[in-house]
Amino acid sequence: MSKIKRAIISVTDKSGIVDFAKSLSRFDVEILSTGGTAKTLRQGGVSVTDISEYTGFPEMMDGRVKTLHPKVHGGLLGLRDNPEHVRMMKAHGIKGIDMVVVNLYQFEKTVAKEGVTLEEAIENIDIGGPSMLRSSAKNFKDVTVVVDPADYGTVLSEMESSGGETTLQTRFRLAKKVFRLTHAYDGAISRYLDATQLF
Repeated sequence: MSKIKRAIISVTDKSGIVDFAKSLSRFDVEILSTGGTAKTLRQGGVSVTDISEYTGFPEMMDGRVKTLHPKVHGGLLGLRDNPEHVRMMKAHGIKGIDMVVVNLYQFEKTVAKEGVTLEEAIENIDIGGPSMLRSSAKNFKDVTVVVDPADYGTVLSEMESSGGETTLQTRFRLAKKVFRLTHAYDGAISRYLDATQLF
């Protein structure tokens, strides 16, 4: 893997995210972000590019559609050592995205609230987050994916010692963490829906 040049940050759990993003900025990493995360980062003094500015497509439908775009997923899934992938990325203005820092809408916390409606529960099913996580984890050879603030220190330490890269071993460990998370997340949704009567 080459030096990390571009990262998407979009988190529900914002603990430590401003300091982490500031550290990434010191490595000249371009940070793409969305909504509330972008606002938090800017307030913390971090330079951020909105995803909508990068894709050329506005966030819409109350935020339901913002990262589901070829410039995002092409940037995550494109194999850097595959000449055809590289050619297609260049032809369509898709930049490689080397890091994803995402954690998900807190579905389980939402449905644990007394009196929560099915509509509220449905609105707290994250779509874009798991999609970016799965794309990144699938391409762990080229992408560092972080779902847990506890991993910020390890990632920064490796970047510090290597001039801005992470190890394949760490990227593989983080990818496995993603699939455990999305498995548990989908399980929680399935259990809730199975216990819910529509009529």
